Order: sequence, then C-alpha cells, then structure tokens
Amino acid sequence: LEATEALLEAIAAATRRETRRLKGREKFGERVGKVIGKYKMAKHLTWAIDDDGVFAYRRDDASIAAEARLDGLYVIRTSLPASELDGPGTARAYKRLSSVERAFRSLKTVDLKVRPVYHRTEPRVRAHVLLCMLAYYVEWHMRRKLKPMLFDEEDAQGAEARRPSVVAPATVSMSARAKASSKRNTDDDPVHSLSTLIDDLATITRNTVAPRLSGAEPFQVVTRPTSLQRRVLDHLGVRP
Repeated sequence: LEATEALLEAIAAATRRETRRLKGREKFGERVGKVIGKYKMAKHLTWAIDDDGVFAYRRDDASIAAEARLDGLYVIRTSLPASELDGPGTARAYKRLSSVERAFRSLKTVDLKVRPVYHRTEPRVRAHVLLCMLAYYVEWHMRRKLKPMLFDEEDAQGAEARRPSVVAPATVSMSARAKASSKRNTDDDPVHSLSTLIDDLATITRNTVAPRLSGAEPFQVVTRPTSLQRRVLDHLGVRP
C-alpha cells in the first residue's frame, strides 16, 4: 500500500507543478490504472481529479480494516447452510480433501504411475485409467485392513482428541507415536510401509512340479508363508 501511495504521490505532484503539468483525464486514468494495478491496491484507494486538473487520492479505511481482519487467515466457504455443516465441520471436510490429493499423487507418481500411456485410441486410454483407479481402490482396502502392520494411523479419534482445535496442525495418537518410535506393533511384529510389505509378500510363489514318474500328473505347490506373511494374509482374509 505504501509503495502504491509513493507512485501515486509522484502523479499528484505532476499535476501541481507550474511547468509541464500532467493534463488530460485519459492520461490520468492510464497512469493511475497502471500504478494501482501493479500491487493490486485498487480496492483500498479512491482517487479523483478536480476541475483544475489536480489529482488527489486517499485510503479507503473501511476496505483496509476489512482485509486486516482476514490477514493471515485462510477462508473456506460452503454453499451448505450452517444447520447442515457448521464451521468446524466445514474445516474438517476441507482437510479430508488431503486424502483425495494423496490418491491422485499415488496414481500419478508414487505407486501406480498412470503415465506413460502408450495407448493411442480413446477407449484404450480410458480402460488404462480405469484399471489404475481399480488398482488404487484395492490399495485403499488393503491399507484399511493392514493398518495394524503399517505406520498408518489406527486411532483416528485419539489423534483428533489430541488436537486443540480443528484448524490446528494434525496430530497423531499415542499408539501411532509408540508404533513409529519402536518400529513394532502391539503384536511385536515389525511395522512396514505398504510397499515394503508387498515386497515381502512377493516371495510367496506358486510352482508347478512335474514328476518324472510314469503317468504322474503335474501339480502346483505354493511356498509356505512365513509367520509375518501369514499374519498379513489373515488380515486381508486371503488364502495363499
């Protein structure tokens, strides 16, 4: 605001000098428009040119006070009435959008990596994206069922209770803090990220055995899961 006023003062001085005074309303409008648009201060200033061609300006104190009340704040608006969604509920709903952002980040760069797309026709591109969405849907369910074995928060209510207000930074529950500190869960199993847990499960294989005995049919054998793998499969409700 002060920088804009300094530039406007130069224009005002040009209209008051004895020689080579700045004249013409169109010239005024052009120069003033550039100045107040530079720092986007048009809403906080009013200006006018009198009959003698003298330029004057002043601050709009009401506009400045209104913006000062919101300075440093992030305003969230909703079309829902307060009876359906109050202030804290609006903030919680907005913060839950972070899970959507994580989903898109997982799809695009972190885990599923929807790109590069090598298909050329629209139906195949759509099918490719649909498969990636379904893969994330499976991942979402896996995370929910495997929370005891992951670093993910298990006690959302406990974490929310430790937060002094809904707009305060997110906190973790005491159980999540203990799990992150010890790197082990309540069953004394090592805690994993989902990617390292999947890497561990990848060692489970199904092998085809072809006996050399005459007339014996080939059969398949699944490797015996480790104790950790067995607990993971139990959480998922999956049989190897």
